[in-house]
Amino acid sequence: MASKRKKKHSQPAKLNGGRLSFHGWRRENGRVGVRNHVIILPLDDLSNAASEAVANNIKGTLAIPHAYGRLQFGEDLELHFRTLIGTGSNPNVAAVVVIGIEDQWTKRVVDGIAKTGKPVTGFGIEGTGDLGTIQKASRVAKEYLQWASELEREECPISELWVSTKCGESDTTTGLASCPTVGNMYDKLIPKGIYGVFGETSEITGGEHLARERAISKSVGDKWYKVWKAYQDDVIEAHKTNDLSDSQPTKGNIAGGLTTIEEKALGNLEKIGHKCKYIDVLAPAEAPAKGPGLYYMDTSSAAAECVTLMAAGGYAVHTFPTGQGNVIGNPIVPVIKISGNPRTVRTMSEHIDLDVSGILRRDMTIPAAGDALIDMIIRTANGRLTSAETLGHREFVLTKLYRSA
Repeated sequence: MASKRKKKHSQPAKLNGGRLSFHGWRRENGRVGVRNHVIILPLDDLSNAASEAVANNIKGTLAIPHAYGRLQFGEDLELHFRTLIGTGSNPNVAAVVVIGIEDQWTKRVVDGIAKTGKPVTGFGIEGTGDLGTIQKASRVAKEYLQWASELEREECPISELWVSTKCGESDTTTGLASCPTVGNMYDKLIPKGIYGVFGETSEITGGEHLARERAISKSVGDKWYKVWKAYQDDVIEAHKTNDLSDSQPTKGNIAGGLTTIEEKALGNLEKIGHKCKYIDVLAPAEAPAKGPGLYYMDTSSAAAECVTLMAAGGYAVHTFPTGQGNVIGNPIVPVIKISGNPRTVRTMSEHIDLDVSGILRRDMTIPAAGDALIDMIIRTANGRLTSAETLGHREFVLTKLYRSA
């Protein structure tokens, strides 16, 4: 009979004066990653096939196909470049091969990633074709992968960790358990010097007065309100067919007991805790520039889009509260899913990394759940694969602002 192997994991987080640390890969620009990916990054939808062929040739590399990149313009094009450059610049990425149909736009992405100091090479398909491009790119990818395989982790203080958050498939348990768990984590780790970020602009509707008040200053609060109001006026009001209830709350939210967007917003805001104040408002996929602290990023509430934008902003670990059971993952950032719904924990256990349903049974406190999440974040940073990683969830969805030319 085969013996059962004991589970091994890092010691629980020590918060009472203990030194919190993790082991990560320090990149050329000083940032620390918790994964060591070599990615094949297509500039546009036409380059997906070649990128996936390179990843198929060089096992261990990761292609990140997507749907856009042709005839975009204005701010839509700028966001496209910012997201791709940010994805390649994320500290969880060791090296990048960029493939595009045109040399000029490909070079722009390569040059942006190269500012981090990490290895990056670009290839244009025009004038060469798929086969020649795949051959050349595969050779570079092989060299990058072998080089990255010898990079070593080093111990780093918790202050060097960037942790993002977004919730999904919310229900009544989300605002009562899993979102407050994330908020308690931020209340404990933001003072220790980490970078945090939250977003979901449309999903704060009904709680906008509370979000505005949580800014570090009136000017930052006014900046946030301007972003929220623009989303309401220029996106929702300008394009709605009925009202926001066409999609917010979602049908799954309603089935879970959230009947209004206001109820959803109040639960959503529990993710920033009771003590944290956000120090700046970021554009989609923008990296923070004001030092450690909590930030707000203007994002869609769609799970894959939001996580993609936050990863492009440089965040290395994502915390994802879910009630009904969202299955989201990301190609380069580990997504830790937290649920306080006993049914979801039972029926979708393969997707849940942290069970905080004890909060509803009153055999677990929110501070204890926050400690458990910190422990899970450190274990994940040290190499534990999240449920989404083991199941192959690599959702990467670019945000598109308007029609292409």
